[in-house]
Amino acid sequence: MIGRLRGTLIDKQPPWLLLDVAGVGYELEASMTTLVALPGVGEDVVLHTHLTVRDDAHLLYGFAREQERALFRALIKVNGVGPKLALAILSGMDEDAFIRCVMDDDVKSLTRLPGVGKKTAERLIVEMRDRFPHWEAETPAAGVAPSTGSAPEPRQEPLAEAEAALVSLGYKPAEAARMLAGLEEEGSTEAIIKAALARRMAG
Repeated sequence: MIGRLRGTLIDKQPPWLLLDVAGVGYELEASMTTLVALPGVGEDVVLHTHLTVRDDAHLLYGFAREQERALFRALIKVNGVGPKLALAILSGMDEDAFIRCVMDDDVKSLTRLPGVGKKTAERLIVEMRDRFPHWEAETPAAGVAPSTGSAPEPRQEPLAEAEAALVSLGYKPAEAARMLAGLEEEGSTEAIIKAALARRMAG
């Protein structure tokens, strides 16, 4: 089991990351929460990881914080919740916000997440109440080891990358376009995605 990786961030094309570890490139999928927390391409990072082995693929997921990985692992134990939906949930809200939704029976907020209907939201609330790990406070910089490095030019426009990332999370193209309307000036892909998700969760 691969539980932790430290290396140089080679590429960041949400929701995918490419990490160079001693000359080996590891491709990982990450939540938008982790992507926003990471430094730029060319920097050193530490990621907590979860490996899923399927008949047709070995899939590696990366997390900036152990707490986020712990919640991911708890989510995929819920009936009907796979890794893709778990990442979508973690992209739309952080761990504390999710805990509040569960403890407050906040079905409405959960149904704003892609792929989460009313029945799924109710099941999450019922099944997750007793599954929370023992959270420990972490600093905002946890999981990131700063260093120097130059970042190459992005391959796509930030807005196009942001739209592709939202669609990969489960939002329909038309919905993703509405979420991104007017956010061109937010800057980086990660900043645009963060603003779009915040807008969506605000209703």
